[in-house]
Amino acid sequence: MEPVLEAKGISKSFPGVLALDGVSLALNPGEVHALVGENGAGKSTLIKVFTGVYRPDGGELRYLGAPAAFGTPLEAQRAGISTIYQEVNLVPMMSVARNLLLGREPRGRFGVIDAARMYGAAEQVLAGYGVDADVRRPLRTLGVGAQQMVALARAVSVDARVVIMDEPTSSLEPREVETLFGVIRRLRETGIAVIYVSHRLGELYQVCDRVTVLRDGRLAHTGELAELPRLELISLMLGRELNEVKAEGVTRFSHDHALADGEPVVEARGLARRHVLNGVDVSVRPGEVVGLGGLLGAGRTETAKAIAGALPIDGGQVLVAGLPLRGGSTTAAIRAGVSLLPEDRKAEGIIPGLSVRENIALAALPSLAKAGVVSEAKIDAVVEIFMRRLKIKAASPGQPVAELSGGNQQKVLLARLLAVRPKVVLLDEPTRGIDVGAKAEVQALIDELAGEGLGVLLISSDLGELVEGADRVLVLREGAVVGELAGAEVTEERIMATIAEQAGAEQAGSDQVGAEQAGSEQAGAEQSGG
Repeated sequence: MEPVLEAKGISKSFPGVLALDGVSLALNPGEVHALVGENGAGKSTLIKVFTGVYRPDGGELRYLGAPAAFGTPLEAQRAGISTIYQEVNLVPMMSVARNLLLGREPRGRFGVIDAARMYGAAEQVLAGYGVDADVRRPLRTLGVGAQQMVALARAVSVDARVVIMDEPTSSLEPREVETLFGVIRRLRETGIAVIYVSHRLGELYQVCDRVTVLRDGRLAHTGELAELPRLELISLMLGRELNEVKAEGVTRFSHDHALADGEPVVEARGLARRHVLNGVDVSVRPGEVVGLGGLLGAGRTETAKAIAGALPIDGGQVLVAGLPLRGGSTTAAIRAGVSLLPEDRKAEGIIPGLSVRENIALAALPSLAKAGVVSEAKIDAVVEIFMRRLKIKAASPGQPVAELSGGNQQKVLLARLLAVRPKVVLLDEPTRGIDVGAKAEVQALIDELAGEGLGVLLISSDLGELVEGADRVLVLREGAVVGELAGAEVTEERIMATIAEQAGAEQAGSDQVGAEQAGSEQAGAEQSGG
């Protein structure tokens, strides 16, 4: 069988960095091919070579059996290579239907867009992806998971021969993940090839046929995934001996933090915002890691943003070290000692046009200035300390942060947070979309920060991460806290049960109301009939 897409000895360099060094990958029709490796391994660079973002410095790219050289992503897309990125890459102010059919809108006489046909076509397509939404509304009004499904539907509906999925489930709920897997199976059956990039190993073994492992820009392994045990796969990704990985695999972070008595370092009382938060109470003590659990849309991110002054609230209060937080802004929160790591590092975190040095020092500049003059030496010292402590891999502090891998960009944001010497850090999905090695480093850093007396609020969709990382877990549902787990109670089973019990209670209440209403109507009908 001839590959539909093939990289032969591809190399790509950037200033001071050899991103790809003779990498080869063959993708067959109807195959789901896992592409894995630590951040900085070269996965994103290889995808950008496939999709026309970068031209390789060496090697050959072949598509449909012939040499290929895509000058732009549009050329690659028109040839039949579609990509679904981790961060939704659509137009938020445009309608759902226009995003789905952009450039392919049905038109009537004189080339005018036929809105009725466009809306009907969009509804029909999205129904197959489990998305029930008003396609006339702006895309930004949908949740992140629904937006990701729109991006998936668009990528698949353009007559693609190859679909590249970059962390496609990072923003999806379990129901949406199952829908995605169903779509992947249909693609396989119709002969469409899929490159699947994910750090969730369970997903890889569930949907992928073969795997290619990259490490430090080189090919470490390629072959049948079913023949590669999970620990061996992790070993290949990390470049470590298998017995070392096994030893690390059973290591759990210690939570014997010396919690301070008395006032919490930060406390939220009755946080409320229409349709989002419903009287949320949260407290974090010095040296404590408090997790926020719950399904997507439960109000976890909104709670963190409200505490950090990034989301206006209709009611409630935030206290830092026992004092009310005044000003209702992120600036006031930072001055009080509250720092937020946002979920979407691209849109709300890094400033891609600036260097690593400038991104790290940005929030700390006022503390590094004297009489309004910033000390360059102090900036260099702070940046050097945090690049070393967080093991940020960059050619130099002056390298543009946009050129770094996702995991290293995340570390740059963490360095920015820590540079202002906060009392509490609010971490929203701190390991989302980063590799196994970087994830372990971030988890170790969280434990280290708590050990130093900082308060940590940890939001994660990975239940295992909450269990390993948190002293207490507050479970949210529909903007309210529905349970609190502590100590030995913090298990994946208990977190899921807390969510399920609340949902079951709500359903039972709904059923009871429905039964009472039905009984009342029946009684009324009998009385009327008598």
